[in-house]
Amino acid sequence: MEQLIEKTITFVKKELAFAEGGHDWFHIERVYNNACLIAKTENVDLLIVQLGALLHDIADSKFHNGDETIGPLKAKKFLENQQVPTIIIKHIVAIIENVSFKGGNFETEFTSKELQVVQDADRLDAIGAIGIARTFNYGGFKNRAIYDPSIPPNLHMTKEEYKKSTAPTINHFYEKLLLLKNKMNTQTGKQLAEQRHQFMEEFLIQFYSEWNGKR
Repeated sequence: MEQLIEKTITFVKKELAFAEGGHDWFHIERVYNNACLIAKTENVDLLIVQLGALLHDIADSKFHNGDETIGPLKAKKFLENQQVPTIIIKHIVAIIENVSFKGGNFETEFTSKELQVVQDADRLDAIGAIGIARTFNYGGFKNRAIYDPSIPPNLHMTKEEYKKSTAPTINHFYEKLLLLKNKMNTQTGKQLAEQRHQFMEEFLIQFYSEWNGKR
């Protein structure tokens, strides 16, 4: 098991060597550590959680013209080459296909305790101080405005609208980040999300105060 994890880490590091800063190996490492922490309080298959966390963003569709099939196929091929049992591969592929936030109105068709752990771990990295840093990093990467008071957040986007959105970065707080606390699956995930959520709310208060020239 340890050897498989080490091989997977090596594979992921190589694949994401030139990835955008919010979706690079360090993001994977944080999600992996979060997932291992949450798994301690959940009745789950640790190997599936670990592999799911390590491979969940192996080919994020945002960087592949919206194609959501590349990541699962890449992970499947790697795991097959490592002679991982088919039943485990299918579970990990299902986690990769369903882990991401795809807009507030999207519901997954697959669920498992292992998916819930990996999903919470991934969502924790999308909120709090790290989440704020990643959000503005990606906004800069896509050359988006920081904030435009004339463009309100869209809280009722379809999956396709969410994928194609070019809205200012501040809007993303309302369209995703501030929604995640109430979407946590596990008790540990919920507890960890509370403080990170509060930090984001405080950040926004400070942001608007500075934007509007208030003391």
